[in-house]
Amino acid sequence: MQYHTFSEAETTRRGAEFVKQLKPGAVVAFYGDLGAGKTAFIRGMVRGLGLDDYVTSPTFTIVNEYLGPVPVFHFDMYRLGGADELFDIGWEDYIAREGICCVEWSENVEGAFPEDTVRVSIRKLSESERLIDIDMPEVAK
Repeated sequence: MQYHTFSEAETTRRGAEFVKQLKPGAVVAFYGDLGAGKTAFIRGMVRGLGLDDYVTSPTFTIVNEYLGPVPVFHFDMYRLGGADELFDIGWEDYIAREGICCVEWSENVEGAFPEDTVRVSIRKLSESERLIDIDMPEVAK
């Protein structure tokens, strides 16, 4: 699946549409350079689940929790050195809570993801234009 967006607002809207395809317990791994739009897409996912929280990247806190009927656990792995550190902060506990785990800078913890992980790559084409590629394994649908 691929989206081409032309503004941050459109990237956010795509996230709101996309989250409706996910089941509770989904893990979504995000890839993309700094400023690519990962947080904007996740902000849309949170809004698409009916949550009204202010969504920011959890760079210094590692994880932000947005609680609702289907909670969203928003991880930022930028400062982590590997998958072991993710397990140290209770990764399995988050997965067991049947929310949606969104992981920015996923390349830093690649070994921690289950087989049915959804992968979202966002590429910045210009200041406002993004190309969003989504790989959703059959088992995640």
